[in-house]
Amino acid sequence: MIEKLKKNKLTILFLLPTILIFSIFTFYPIIDTIILSFYKWNMVSPNKQFVLFQNYKDIFTEPEIGSSFINTIIYIVILVVLNFVLPYIIGFILAMLVSKFKGFYKSIIFLPSIISTVVGSLIFLWVFNPLSGPIAIFLSKFGIQSPFWLKTNGLVIIVLSLVTAWKSFGYNLIILLASIVEVPKELIEQAKLDKLSNIQIFLKIVVPLTSPTALYVLILTVVFGLQYVFVPINVITQGGPNNASTNLVYSIYQYGFTFFQTGKASALAVVTTAFFFVLMLVKFKVLEKGVYYEN
Repeated sequence: MIEKLKKNKLTILFLLPTILIFSIFTFYPIIDTIILSFYKWNMVSPNKQFVLFQNYKDIFTEPEIGSSFINTIIYIVILVVLNFVLPYIIGFILAMLVSKFKGFYKSIIFLPSIISTVVGSLIFLWVFNPLSGPIAIFLSKFGIQSPFWLKTNGLVIIVLSLVTAWKSFGYNLIILLASIVEVPKELIEQAKLDKLSNIQIFLKIVVPLTSPTALYVLILTVVFGLQYVFVPINVITQGGPNNASTNLVYSIYQYGFTFFQTGKASALAVVTTAFFFVLMLVKFKVLEKGVYYEN
């Protein structure tokens, strides 16, 4: 009993630095944000006005927040297609159908992941320039006038999603590819002998056997994708035109550091965190039945 107690003390001693760091940089900011959400404060005044739930009422009644919420859902849908579905399919193609230059293809696809998101945003800003960008020049050869990508509702979200996907695509692909490669070759060969098509092999064998990794990548795509999209929004559009490209994460930044409405920013941060938490719970509940875990 005494030896066990000594071991527990030693374990706690080793964990103490980590617990301390988490407490200072994670737990304290979360608790402070929740407390600030009940106050009206501009980050400058020494006095904070206690307003209880007024900040929450304001953010739920302001049309800009409703627009940010809808845009967030659109970003999620587009990013899931670009950063989850597409890497899954391309990973299957590289693992099962491509026999030569696999290393070269993986390197080329992964390369954008090491490039700064700011740099990527500036590259796409040039590519989608409606007057002198490569896309505009290409379309002009067919007599088509390039649209103002970053000034048009709908199109601007697609462009910003492409910037985010360009940054994260290679990383997600490598993770999914590593999982697909581990699928037993005997199953694939047997499926081919049974004359299953590549689509059937992918859907009936590869997807079920790689579902734990796929679930992990899906969660990464949603959570981190919406964080990464903050940079292109901030660099390229600043939420415009008319809040058509903003999302919940960028709205928090605007309320806190542009409008200096710290209470509203904190309330929106709490609501956004709750929204992501619910989203993750729904994903787990819906997908856990189709996730295969090997004994």
